[in-house]
Amino acid sequence: MFIDNVQLSVSSGKGGAGSVSFRQEKFVLKGGPDGGDGGRGGDVWFEVDKNSHTLSSFRGKNHLKAKNGRPGEGRKKYGKKGESLTIVVPPGTQVLDAQSGEVLLDLTEDGQRVKFLEGGKGGLGNWHFRSSTNQRPTYAQPGLPGETREIRLELKLIADVGLVGFPNVGKSTLISKLSNATPQVANYEFTTLTPKLGVVQIDAYSAFVMADIPGIIEGASDGKGLGLDFLRHIERTKFLLFMIDLANYRPLSEQYTVLKAELANFSQELKERNFAIALTRADALSEDEVISKVEEFLKDLNLSDEKHQNKYHFDEKYPSYSQELELPYVYDKSKPFFVAPISSITQINIDPLRYALLDVVTKGEV
Repeated sequence: MFIDNVQLSVSSGKGGAGSVSFRQEKFVLKGGPDGGDGGRGGDVWFEVDKNSHTLSSFRGKNHLKAKNGRPGEGRKKYGKKGESLTIVVPPGTQVLDAQSGEVLLDLTEDGQRVKFLEGGKGGLGNWHFRSSTNQRPTYAQPGLPGETREIRLELKLIADVGLVGFPNVGKSTLISKLSNATPQVANYEFTTLTPKLGVVQIDAYSAFVMADIPGIIEGASDGKGLGLDFLRHIERTKFLLFMIDLANYRPLSEQYTVLKAELANFSQELKERNFAIALTRADALSEDEVISKVEEFLKDLNLSDEKHQNKYHFDEKYPSYSQELELPYVYDKSKPFFVAPISSITQINIDPLRYALLDVVTKGEV
């Protein structure tokens, strides 16, 4: 089960109490106090593990607590330190204060390990309180209490390419063709109910991660549909691939405008993210219809000049258009890196799309 938001109470361990003890041995006339110190309480750590991609392991858990320190013992023996608690989370997890919403930790790197709460200090045994005027101290310190925080864990998936589109536009089909992901694919809206990650393997040395989120509908940034719950998962993606349906009754430019507006309403950072456009279901129309729609769309985007021609050598059956990516250059973030008609079913432009996305991820300013 995919879970990306949980609320927890976490506590570090309490320090162990110091010991009140007096040395008592046969033939030893001067014993004196020998109570040892209590052990420190366990700490709370967060550790990032890329082998996990959901917060489902915290389902049904309300309170996580480190172990308390053990009390001290006679003969000046220290109590054992309490076992620390390590909370393992996937990359992209934010730790927020449950009341204020303040971001306390932002955990993004695999292997990252951060101490969150310190365990309570152990109390001093009565051996520390001996003096010339108090040779038999009967007092030892109690251990200090640990810390407790009410927190919320919020997961934002980290990917190189994020797919953005309306429901039933072919996002799941595309990610299943390009990557190792196996999402549910069906001919109805909202087949994707949870975000999916897939690794697109180009060769033994080149790969990138693609994220698919549930379809966005108009008003998603205001809470309609599933978009509001999952739009945050593309906040961390380096590059966006807009997927627009060639066979839809709405004009391509209208679909594109609505998607851009929803992203802008949700996050100004997403509005400025570099992107490309894939025009899906090219197999559902004739070649002439596809060419006509693509040309009209390019004119709407002011991309119909010569510099947007076949950088990636997409299939000759349908024309495709791309922005030149040789660096250095100043990229206009209001324009796509490329626009290409595709079909995941008949494989039109699928391989060129794979290499084009690798190119912008590894070489472009993303």
